[in-house]
Amino acid sequence: MIQYQFFPRSRGLTDEMRQIVDCFNIVNDKITSETNDLVSNDVLSILRPHFEEIGFDVETGKSKGEKIDVPVLFGVDNRIDKSFYADALSHDGRIVVEVEAGQATENNHFLKDIFEACMMFDVEYLVLAVRNKYRTHNDFDRVYTFLETLYISNRLHLPLKGILLIGY
Repeated sequence: MIQYQFFPRSRGLTDEMRQIVDCFNIVNDKITSETNDLVSNDVLSILRPHFEEIGFDVETGKSKGEKIDVPVLFGVDNRIDKSFYADALSHDGRIVVEVEAGQATENNHFLKDIFEACMMFDVEYLVLAVRNKYRTHNDFDRVYTFLETLYISNRLHLPLKGILLIGY
């Protein structure tokens, strides 16, 4: 079962965010963590054609030419000095997608995803997909609690318009 929550909770989903959720719903049976034990690259490859259909560039492998490079810092003559990789990026560069599997909460990888999205040039939204079930816990619930605390406490302000958390 696909579940999702947009943060801050005071805003609803945009049409673009709804389309992303729809992509996950289309492939739910193939990726659900209730019955599948897929690594993130396998989940991403199942989602790829649907993401591409709604206007996203999607990582196709781990070699340099297959990754999605998003600028972070610019140097002399506007050359890119620093960039981070994304699993998927909207054609307009405003929405970055990160699909996680087992490392989402075990190694706090979701925090790295949030930090990197905040540093990426022109990125306005992060879509963070995590497993509903991983070993003996629910990664969606763990990340949800973290994001809820982050937004409700109002002590840290992110430069993003929002984060869409998806549990698969």
